[in-house]
Amino acid sequence: MQPNALLDALLAEAGMSHAGLAAHVNHAGRSRGLALRYEHTAVSRWLKGQRPRGQVPELICEVLGARLRRPVSLDDAGLGLPGRPALHPTPLSGFVDRAAALWRADEQGRSRPSAVEALTGTPAVIPVWEWENPPEDCDVSREGPHRIGPEHIEILGSARAHYELMYRRSGGLATRSRIVRFLGSETAPMLRGSYPDALGRQLHRATGSLVAVAGICAYDSDAHGLAQRYFHQALRLAKASGDRGLGAYVIALLVNQSLHLRDHRQAVAFAEAALRSAGRHTTPALAADLYAMQAKAYARLGDGAAALACIRHAEAAAERIRPGAEPAETGYVQPGLVNVQVAEALLSLGDLDAAHEQAAAAAGTPAHERGRVHRLAMLCEIQLRQGEADRAVASAAEMAERAKGMESLRLRDRLRAVREQLLTSGCAGAEETAGLIDGALRVPL
Repeated sequence: MQPNALLDALLAEAGMSHAGLAAHVNHAGRSRGLALRYEHTAVSRWLKGQRPRGQVPELICEVLGARLRRPVSLDDAGLGLPGRPALHPTPLSGFVDRAAALWRADEQGRSRPSAVEALTGTPAVIPVWEWENPPEDCDVSREGPHRIGPEHIEILGSARAHYELMYRRSGGLATRSRIVRFLGSETAPMLRGSYPDALGRQLHRATGSLVAVAGICAYDSDAHGLAQRYFHQALRLAKASGDRGLGAYVIALLVNQSLHLRDHRQAVAFAEAALRSAGRHTTPALAADLYAMQAKAYARLGDGAAALACIRHAEAAAERIRPGAEPAETGYVQPGLVNVQVAEALLSLGDLDAAHEQAAAAAGTPAHERGRVHRLAMLCEIQLRQGEADRAVASAAEMAERAKGMESLRLRDRLRAVREQLLTSGCAGAEETAGLIDGALRVPL
């Protein structure tokens, strides 16, 4: 039995206590000839996932709808019949309620993030298909309790920049709780405010971009099911905004996650969907990253010809990148990123010399600390395979030093992999450098 996060979020939005909901349901029941005697303990059971019998679910929706001054369906309140799909796609207002419910549940830690399983098969593909295909949101305006203006869009943009920088410096584990708290306390009320269509599209775009960062932090925390939910939310918000480029950026995040989960065919398909649907709205930086990740996927599938073709497309797109001409979301595509992606693809294809050339170019290009760690890890692995033990030890030592202070399970994976490769090689200095890595891993997260 799963906690009913949707009902909990609606109850919080309505400002109603457990005892208050029980009393209102009892009162509503009397108008239908029902002698109900619910107390706060019954509401607690509903929030834990128990579905009340008879007409009570409809009464709950009626009470909450009257308080919130909008229709509340059984599915909106998490009270739909188990196993029965909704007859129609969730409208945007209902989606906002569901998104806010996830933010609230995540912030309160009512379930372990690692317990949320990643979707596979058709459920994993549907959000991408819905982003690609009609119907579009013709009007995203909304009437709510308070007016939303351009200053709110600026707040969301500043928050995104703040949390992205925090993620790069400190890692997803340290950042996720902060950004999720902001989504619940600041962003959800904005989405439920009053705004015209044009401003609403800006609001949904800014929110989608921020939610994507929350997904990145969940991914970095090894909470893949949760990360996927955030990416799907960001994709729906991108559709509401009408910004195809933002949607393609979110799909790039799903491609990266698919690669990590070793679903290489899905990575290829998602990258193709992003490039196809976004078309001219795909910036050079985003195209370069999508093609580079596609190259990695094809290489791992053993399709060398397709991988090399994607590498050529990635390199050509990278040459078209112009500083200052990219949106904030693609700022992660820094000089050298495509090189390290290509190096990984070439390594999978067995071309060590070409992989080393690309990895060395990536490591020699300035980048933020997080990017440096990944680049040095790739360079170290290639150097070990080529028998360049001394250089590999130096790369590993620098990598361990730069990783200090970052709370990231993804970076820890890279550190552990490099440590094992060093010790397996038996090269001079391997044990000493492995000790440096142990030092970086010693503090529990």
